[in-house]
Amino acid sequence: MKRSGTSGTPQPVSGQAPALAGPVIMNQDWRDLTFLHWAADPRRLERFMPPGAHPDTFEGRSYVGLIPFRMVDAGVGRGPGVPWAGTFLETNVRLYSVDETGRRGIVFLSLDTDRSIIVAGARLAFGLPYRWARMRHAATSEGVHRYETRLRWPAATVTSRITIRAGAPRKATALDEFLTARWGLHVRHLGRTRYVPNAHPPWPLRDAEVIELDDDLMRSVGLGNLGSRPPDHVAFSEGVHTDFGLPEKI
Repeated sequence: MKRSGTSGTPQPVSGQAPALAGPVIMNQDWRDLTFLHWAADPRRLERFMPPGAHPDTFEGRSYVGLIPFRMVDAGVGRGPGVPWAGTFLETNVRLYSVDETGRRGIVFLSLDTDRSIIVAGARLAFGLPYRWARMRHAATSEGVHRYETRLRWPAATVTSRITIRAGAPRKATALDEFLTARWGLHVRHLGRTRYVPNAHPPWPLRDAEVIELDDDLMRSVGLGNLGSRPPDHVAFSEGVHTDFGLPEKI
């Protein structure tokens, strides 16, 4: 199903989510989320895109995101969160995409979580590259958040340690909105590229300072030593509630 938008012309960035066209298939809360981003040449990222999508750009650059957070009360449809399995830790490595209809989205290179049942279910149902990991998150009253990841499968030597200090609330910049106002994801599954729409309120963002960053996750998905330099964009959010709609074929 194609939406309005000229092929090859990205739709305008908007902090307001478009209404979901169909039923809500799942809902979840994203909490204590840190955005770390590195600018990259979009030509370097083209090979990661599913057919029908290509790297989206801001002022000529595309971005790689490393995003740790807490998933809370994920549920089916608009229903309540599933006990135990609906709350877990996650860190994902993502790219920013636009498809031939102009829809902007996200392409996940990895999604690491401490719930093996989520890994199996998401891989089977949506073709998403979930991986099973040992994970920890700790927060202090001073706004310091520490995230730790060590893969269990498929490569137990891959680790990530991220510590940030959240600061004052900030008004979203143009780059903030480009990176966070993403109303769907692109994924290749069962031989077709699909767009999975989502809707949530605008992100309440805070300034953030990186205290520690020692990450193998980006290297593990083919991004080399990108994470060896400081990120070009950093932000923190207490989170949002999110609804997902039915996948759409491209």
